[in-house]
Amino acid sequence: MPQAIPNPPALARPIYSGKVTAGQSRFPSPAQDYEQKFLDLNDRYITNPPATFFFQVKGDSMIGAGIYDGATVIVDRALKPKSSSIVIADVDGEWMVKRLYRRGNVVKLLSENPDHAPIVLAEGQELVIFGVVTYVIHQPK
Repeated sequence: MPQAIPNPPALARPIYSGKVTAGQSRFPSPAQDYEQKFLDLNDRYITNPPATFFFQVKGDSMIGAGIYDGATVIVDRALKPKSSSIVIADVDGEWMVKRLYRRGNVVKLLSENPDHAPIVLAEGQELVIFGVVTYVIHQPK
């Protein structure tokens, strides 16, 4: 079972206070009205340190959700998973990242890639939800 770091040290880094467009609009120079602010990555992405874990993803079944092969997902065990949550699940000893679907007694683990079929849990299969994915870290292509 993975172990959490109970109180990670602060990790504050400078952040530009303006916005950066991803479209065609023009924006002011970063030097204009420059104000130095800091972003602590732990405060921003880790709301519950004792229950937060990181997993490296292998495979392409979740690319439609922006989770690519080699990405790192941040997982919070303290969050209660709901239908439509992206979760880390253990099905009969196999760990996976999938979208949870629950309707009545029907439980499915859905991929976000049409090349991968849903996993419909059969009677007798053991499902353990480890935690809910809260953020995804990946390098741009």
